[in-house]
Amino acid sequence: MNLHPTEKRLEKTTMKQFLLSVAVISFPALLVAADRAEWTQWRGPDRLCAVPAGTEWPDKLDEATLVEAYRVPLEPSYSGPIVAQDRVFVTETVNKEKEVVRALDRDSGKELWQVEWPGAMSVPFFAASNGSWIRATPTYDGEKLYVAGMLDVLVALDGKSGKEAWRKDFREEFGTVGQSFGFVCSPLIDGEFLYVQTSGGLVKLDCKSGATVWRGLKEEGGMMGGSFSSPIMATVAGTKQLVVQTRSKLCGVGLDAGEELWSIAIPSFRDMNILTPTVVGDRVFTSSYGGGAMMFEVTRTDSGFSVKQLWKNTTEAYMSSPVVVDGRIYLHLRNKRFSCID
Repeated sequence: MNLHPTEKRLEKTTMKQFLLSVAVISFPALLVAADRAEWTQWRGPDRLCAVPAGTEWPDKLDEATLVEAYRVPLEPSYSGPIVAQDRVFVTETVNKEKEVVRALDRDSGKELWQVEWPGAMSVPFFAASNGSWIRATPTYDGEKLYVAGMLDVLVALDGKSGKEAWRKDFREEFGTVGQSFGFVCSPLIDGEFLYVQTSGGLVKLDCKSGATVWRGLKEEGGMMGGSFSSPIMATVAGTKQLVVQTRSKLCGVGLDAGEELWSIAIPSFRDMNILTPTVVGDRVFTSSYGGGAMMFEVTRTDSGFSVKQLWKNTTEAYMSSPVVVDGRIYLHLRNKRFSCID
């Protein structure tokens, strides 16, 4: 790992970099209006992909209402920006060789620090058009930034300085094969603990030390292992739990021991279950590539939990997780259309 001093980047901006740079500055610009609201993890507060209630929005977004404050070119990345305190955190894959994490000043875009480490890998040939760059969005707890690198490595960085606090190599710890499509899951923090889906299954870690508390939903990684999805914390059927989507099933997981509380198979093409589960009360929605859209209901029983499918249709999502507004599910589809489901 190398820690670099602040430096201004002057590289020529490609179209890909242009699109990425707009994503970095436009989204935080909207959050600034929400009384310096923060976006500290994948899909924002509670992973609902929604800004705080009471935020004033213009009737339309145009050049008058959406003003560019600054622009910072970025190399390729699937990761979303993290907006917290006085800074914005971003990740990149540079020259197909290394992963880079940068902290930018929230108001000016000036680089505050930069960290890098080797992180190159190539996804399978049939997915090459999707790119071989960093997937997961980091998570910030107010002190440390937790970054999942493509090679099944999780790194905790000091948010102020970029100094490395600890590092986990899950392939080394669990003796697993790395995920063929890279480390996709965005870490989830709840209190003093972090949860993440790795090549070895679902893992609970101590945020301070990085020590493994438990490992559940065990697997061995490889082509059909690991995860494309990220978990969500929710109270379902009266019990606080992790709602997790693996490559093959949707399930609830207990927080203390990582035990499976309930599960149901999710059909899909090549196990492409990518969406973050969407919890609506005691119901859980998901949609898969080749499997359609499904709504399930979880209930408490004398022996534990029960899950049943309430409905299913042919609507197919791909990578974009939905947003729920007033009981309706808004979903971007694999066929490049946008859908609203009651």
